[in-house]
Amino acid sequence: MANPFDDIFAEPLDDPTDPNAAARRTMRASLRRRFYETVALRETPEGVAVELDGRPVRTPARRLLAFPSLAIAEVAAAEWRDQVEVVDPARMPLTRLANAVIDAVADKPGEVAAEIARYLGSDLLVYRAEGPERLVARQSAQWDPVLAWARDTHGARFVLVEGVVFTSQPERAIEAMRALLPRGPWRLGALHVVTTLTGSALLALALAAGAVTAEAAWAAGHLDEDWNMELWGPDDQALARRAARRNEFDAAAVVLAMVADG
Repeated sequence: MANPFDDIFAEPLDDPTDPNAAARRTMRASLRRRFYETVALRETPEGVAVELDGRPVRTPARRLLAFPSLAIAEVAAAEWRDQVEVVDPARMPLTRLANAVIDAVADKPGEVAAEIARYLGSDLLVYRAEGPERLVARQSAQWDPVLAWARDTHGARFVLVEGVVFTSQPERAIEAMRALLPRGPWRLGALHVVTTLTGSALLALALAAGAVTAEAAWAAGHLDEDWNMELWGPDDQALARRAARRNEFDAAAVVLAMVADG
């Protein structure tokens, strides 16, 4: 008989570093009834591990679900305690992010860092609308402060582009921001999530550095989407997908706020 403590997230994700793939897999999965009574934390050589009824939880790759600090582990433990009748991975974004970090990012940090760095060459914040004037002004108000932070704090001067035609960015600017990428898998994995969900490595790096708040980073990354919803009205399915993405974003923001690099 299968051990229920080991196979909650047993199927590997399509791409363990991709929050959208995680959401798709979660939607496909059948939900299990809650089978445990207690959730506790235990110090281990791998970190602070989550235990259900005294037994450790495993990642899809069968590694120990353990966190780098008690504070972040408590947030994950709360996700497990909040499950009522069923265990719903869609309501456990930090646990899913931890699975990705432990099973994927820790094994290939160079690849994940390179993927984030690629965004710097065509970052959302440098491509500006030609009109209307209100959209142009809104982009300037929300995006220019992040570019100013990159320029004034790190000497990274990016070139603004009107329209969507690709324009190469100065290699010096890209390298200056690439130097800020974290080395530790937890912050690197969280940074990757924020980058992919917002389309901007600059926003992710600014959030990691405390130069913008999580709320400001989310709003800036979804400025164009918000504009379109104002024009055409919201779509229920799109709003549901956005809510799922926001959960992933918030979990990554928690990691960036609570976990030190290294």
